[in-house]
Amino acid sequence: MIVVTGGAGFIGSAVVWKLNRSGRNDIIIVDELGSENKWKNLNGLSFEDFYHKEDFINYIISDSVPFETEAIIHLGACSSTTEKDADYLMDNNVHYSQELAKYALENDARFIYASSAATYGDGSNGYDDDESRLEELRPLNMYGYSKHLFDLWVKRNGLLDKVVGLKYFNVYGPNEYHKGDMRSVVHKAFQQIMSDGKVRLFKSYNPEYKDGGQKRDFVYVKDAVDMTLFFLENRDKNGIYNVGTGNAQTWIELVTAIFKALDKPVNIEFIDMPEDIRDKYQYFTQANLNKIRSAGYGKKIMNVEEGVKDYVQNYLMKKEYLAL
Repeated sequence: MIVVTGGAGFIGSAVVWKLNRSGRNDIIIVDELGSENKWKNLNGLSFEDFYHKEDFINYIISDSVPFETEAIIHLGACSSTTEKDADYLMDNNVHYSQELAKYALENDARFIYASSAATYGDGSNGYDDDESRLEELRPLNMYGYSKHLFDLWVKRNGLLDKVVGLKYFNVYGPNEYHKGDMRSVVHKAFQQIMSDGKVRLFKSYNPEYKDGGQKRDFVYVKDAVDMTLFFLENRDKNGIYNVGTGNAQTWIELVTAIFKALDKPVNIEFIDMPEDIRDKYQYFTQANLNKIRSAGYGKKIMNVEEGVKDYVQNYLMKKEYLAL
């Protein structure tokens, strides 16, 4: 079986979708559905079984997993950058990941896990996926720190040549509908345009960037999935890798692409940024992709204009989920 933790979530369900499209349905989904609409991400996907995340970790710890494991694609985590419960993040994002990694290695299963570009902090140390410089990174929030701690654990235990960690940058696309405030700006902006005819963006508080000129590496989920599954197919490639486009684009470029996909005039209003996030705000992120390209990943990666057009016209306007 291929285990996909967080398999009902945004990137996780997209990974299951792509596995299905390649003919794989020997998949175990591990997640926590709760009472929201996350279950809709699974509607139309094909998989063998579903396990609650607590039940699955109990199977792992007691070494009683009831199936053979080919791979664990570990995407399950609390991904809220505003989560304040540090103990919860330690248990959920660090200790849970450690148990899965140990189990995978003991059972010769491929282990691919989600790290995050949030580990890079304000970017003052760059965005190079160079494991020799991991200790220099200073995340700005507890979520990023929890991901960083697991990266450091992997390195400290000599596992960089045995597992794969993926530092996802700003991922957007279908199946993020359940994420509330953690949805991408594409989804939020689409709703604003449909209801108000305009998009609200944060003003800049950095003199180097004009309002809306803040730049991020926005990567479409279909590309993020292809880059993830590259490592399932290439077990000889290990270490920590960036997952992005390698080309930072501005918020203005992003929302302009949404207006264009909707064939509507651009209408942007700049609003004050909440004071509690001003000192934690990333004004620039850009993945260095030299490492993943050198590993053999050669597919073309969509830019904002291409990814947003597909997302808006084929999913958001049709209220569609990724499905077979």
